[in-house]
Amino acid sequence: MDSKTFSMKLWPPSQSTRLMLVERMTKNLSTPSILSRKYGLLSKDEAEEDAKQIEAIAFASASQHFEKEPDGDGSSAVQLYAKESSKLMLDVVRRGPRTKEIGDLIESEEVKIFHETVFDISGGRRAFIDAEEAEELLKPLREPSNKFTKICFSNRSFGLDSAYVAEPILSSLRDQLTEVDLSDFLAGRPETEALEVMTIFSSALEGSKLRYLNLSNNALGEKGVRAFAGLLRSQHSLEELYLMNDGISEEAARTVCELIPSTDRLKVLHFHNNMTGDEGAIAISELVKHAPLLEDFRCSSTRIGSEGGVALAETLGSCTSLKKLDLRDNMFDVDAGIALSMGLPRFSNLTEIYLSYLNLEDEGSIALANALKESVPLIEVLEMAGNDISAEAAPALAACIAAKQVLTKLNLAENELKDEGAILIAKTLEEGHEQLNEVDMSMNSIRRAGARCLAQAVVSKPGFKLLNINGNFISDEGVDEVKEVFKNSPFVLGPLDENDPEGEDYDEEAEEEVNDNEDELEFKLKGLDIKQEE
Repeated sequence: MDSKTFSMKLWPPSQSTRLMLVERMTKNLSTPSILSRKYGLLSKDEAEEDAKQIEAIAFASASQHFEKEPDGDGSSAVQLYAKESSKLMLDVVRRGPRTKEIGDLIESEEVKIFHETVFDISGGRRAFIDAEEAEELLKPLREPSNKFTKICFSNRSFGLDSAYVAEPILSSLRDQLTEVDLSDFLAGRPETEALEVMTIFSSALEGSKLRYLNLSNNALGEKGVRAFAGLLRSQHSLEELYLMNDGISEEAARTVCELIPSTDRLKVLHFHNNMTGDEGAIAISELVKHAPLLEDFRCSSTRIGSEGGVALAETLGSCTSLKKLDLRDNMFDVDAGIALSMGLPRFSNLTEIYLSYLNLEDEGSIALANALKESVPLIEVLEMAGNDISAEAAPALAACIAAKQVLTKLNLAENELKDEGAILIAKTLEEGHEQLNEVDMSMNSIRRAGARCLAQAVVSKPGFKLLNINGNFISDEGVDEVKEVFKNSPFVLGPLDENDPEGEDYDEEAEEEVNDNEDELEFKLKGLDIKQEE
């Protein structure tokens, strides 16, 4: 398959996928959460309106990006689509509902001031800011007796001239600020200038008592982390820290640990999409070790192998307050999976666990399933996609799932469970699981019998939203049977356009060949949620 053909499978997404994304965002925006308690909950109608606008903007941005790389496989466009959607969702949540009961909302194309405490310039066009524009944009921050406690400079690029304008303003606010978002505020700047700007902002904010700090998407590396040394060293009350997509290498990870004086209040720590590696993971483990209140830990796509995975898993065992754990897309192996399983019984408050693409294989997956079965009673989201799990591990997985009656989402995509595993899991899902709303068993070499059992197991669940069994070997007759099961709710059944009806006649080698032609788009968008850091 040539690269051009492959890229078209990734981008653009189908209309059904786009509509599915709008539906998910609508649900996220109108579902009570920690953020909605703080900023106000959107009605379903308002959430749907905002979701449609968000998707249209994100789609346009990603399409424009894709046009610039027509020979690419489209994966970067998919990533941008997901990132922009998530970021815009967070903007909407922090804006709050457009109702007077929530507070006065003063809005312009470039500046948003919400409830007189939040100052946000991330909504304007993504461009460089010169000194003159900075003077105009930041004018509300100069107002005497302003009550701003949170600032967001994300999505705008500051150079030296605009940084010098911002410096005295930020210095004057340092005693009242509690939340600072400087993610993606240096785009396109040369390294030398970017480091100087970081140092200026760091100096201006040094001594502030922040609970929230976001420095993501700034390609910090070790030099950038050290440029923020003054700010980081002065933080003793951080509750949320985001360092995503920042080039956090082994050295940079050690520098972060060296500079931050205290993590004893830390509740959220996100290191997604860095090049941390094993040694960096060991450094991060030291940070985690001194964060007893940690509730949300994300260390996905960070190139961590077995040694770092084991070290991190062993340290996480002390984080008994964990509610959300995301370790996806690392180079863990069976040993790291077993090490993690040893700590799981301590996570009594865990509600979401993301363990996809970790090379767990059957042995590591069985160890984790057995540990989960006996612990974490409140688990709502379980993801173990892409771990080379075969039908041999299905009994352990089925027993684990049977014990998780508040499960809302189950993702076991891109494994080798086949009919034997699919039927076992389907039988488990038949009983109870009244809150279940999404099951992903795509790309598992499932045939007609397994597909039928899965469909029958979930079709009657109240509030069920999506069954994804695409990319399998379901015969034409099997596809018809599944569609008949969902005849009264066809929108709940995901697309079957990647299913191979001839797959039933393939041998093992041919099945593996089919699985190699994977459609990444659904995976990239499956976990899309309101991310506090994006």
